[in-house]
Amino acid sequence: MADATRSLTDLFGILGPRRDADAGTAADTSVTNVAEASYPTKALHKFIASLQTTDNPLLLDLGPVVGSNVTFFGEQLGCRLRVEDIAKDIDRHVKDGTLDQLPDFFAKRFTQAPGTVDGVLCWDLLDYLDRPAAQALATALSRLLRPDGCLLGFFSTADQRDAVYTKYVVVDESALRYRTYPASRPRQRSLLNGDIIKLFKDLRVTDSFLMKSKVREMLFRKPAPRT
Repeated sequence: MADATRSLTDLFGILGPRRDADAGTAADTSVTNVAEASYPTKALHKFIASLQTTDNPLLLDLGPVVGSNVTFFGEQLGCRLRVEDIAKDIDRHVKDGTLDQLPDFFAKRFTQAPGTVDGVLCWDLLDYLDRPAAQALATALSRLLRPDGCLLGFFSTADQRDAVYTKYVVVDESALRYRTYPASRPRQRSLLNGDIIKLFKDLRVTDSFLMKSKVREMLFRKPAPRT
């Protein structure tokens, strides 16, 4: 029990200032009292299984902070977790009128050394970017992954261009809750399979599922170098 407590403490410490972790947890608690629909996920279980073979993996979550998710991944993986809220980056560039600078921003966004991240929770952030910015973010994430590292991405196939982000809350390995909150930019054109594969040209698709929620879940793996 002591080891588990230390593990979760370490996780929150890596997230950043304690007030952010506490705020995320409090927000989740206030909403979980309301009955919410959950949606099945097929790729999350495979993503977790791919990381369970690694001791103390480094997991990069593109945010926002969800306290219950921190606890879930800590218990399942004993991982180190970093949350990088990309939605806040997008909103800031919209507010400043600098969307054209996003590709250069994403190219320098992450401080982790190349090849040091074991898993990336990309969620659906690429849906809110135009092609140059999406390519820059995908390239940066691919570079961060270690060989055999995995990336989980969600891509909407719906026609609506709603100006809301989705906060994905893990119920268990097979179910998620979707919570929406305002976005400064609507979703852009839905990406086709071929477009997504081109964005992650340095990775290979291991699984792809089209869900009834009109979300395509895709799991990518970085190939190990040939010997």
